[in-house]
Amino acid sequence: MEALKQIANVAGYTGLYRILKPGRAGVIVESLDEKKAKTMMGPTARVSVLNDISIYVDDESEDQSVSLGPVLLAINEKYGETLSVNPKGSNDELADFMASVVPNYDRDRVRTTDIKKLIVWYGILRQFAPEVFEVTAGEAKEEGSEESVVAEETVVDEVPVAEEKITPEA
Repeated sequence: MEALKQIANVAGYTGLYRILKPGRAGVIVESLDEKKAKTMMGPTARVSVLNDISIYVDDESEDQSVSLGPVLLAINEKYGETLSVNPKGSNDELADFMASVVPNYDRDRVRTTDIKKLIVWYGILRQFAPEVFEVTAGEAKEEGSEESVVAEETVVDEVPVAEEKITPEA
């Protein structure tokens, strides 16, 4: 999800931020809320880009995590704008919500606070950055067109080539 590369979480600050301009002295960010406050985060600030965050899964495959993008898409597909779970709900309710979105999530390594954060982030993204969910549909179309181009190239490569006999000269 391309749009998630521009949105970050900053440790010690609530909410999400849009990255405006990275530099040597830090990063200029804009809050994703009504205020749209711009702030300079210094080089010691722990800025985590949402595209780099993932959820642990209990799987036998090589990847033991699922990127946050597909998880957000699954929440959007299942719940849309009406997210029925409350981030301040009971631990069992939050675990059931997470299991409905990512059935094989690792219950030992994914903490309740992580699920709460995910719910809050989803609400912020739905309200202040809906393009995160719209762009993915466009990206899916682009991927489909790339696949068709690859398929066409494969067909072209399979055209038989006339063999040429090379005889050694004496």
